[in-house]
Amino acid sequence: MLYYVDIAFCVNADGVHLGQDDLPLKEARRILGKKKIIGISTHNLKQAIEAERDGADYIGFGPVFQTMTKDAGEPKGIDMLREIKTKVKIPVVAIGGINLENIMSVLNTGIDAVAVTSAILTGDIEENVRRFMDFLKYK
Repeated sequence: MLYYVDIAFCVNADGVHLGQDDLPLKEARRILGKKKIIGISTHNLKQAIEAERDGADYIGFGPVFQTMTKDAGEPKGIDMLREIKTKVKIPVVAIGGINLENIMSVLNTGIDAVAVTSAILTGDIEENVRRFMDFLKYK
């Protein structure tokens, strides 16, 4: 199974994001080529280092905190996120349980981006987005 890499190729997508159980990153790179963006989800330092070594353009790392979005395993925490960021040179996207109450601790690790789902989709989506945008504007 190609896990959507085939679809990304057929529609000339800019890239694809892989999970740990998806098509191996090296195979996805072989199919998509060097110009497409390939990211991969990671859950520990070993996976992050392997992703960089194998040619990922970025990694998603988490869950940083407890999340209800999916069963993503035990939270990895801020300290692990900070360590990941110091050990890899490619961009790191933090994911998992990030909300307005804890986002500053996440940003203070030096990560490159955050992925937020539940904190946006729970309740008034428009208001939640506005609150995040306001926070980031004045950060």
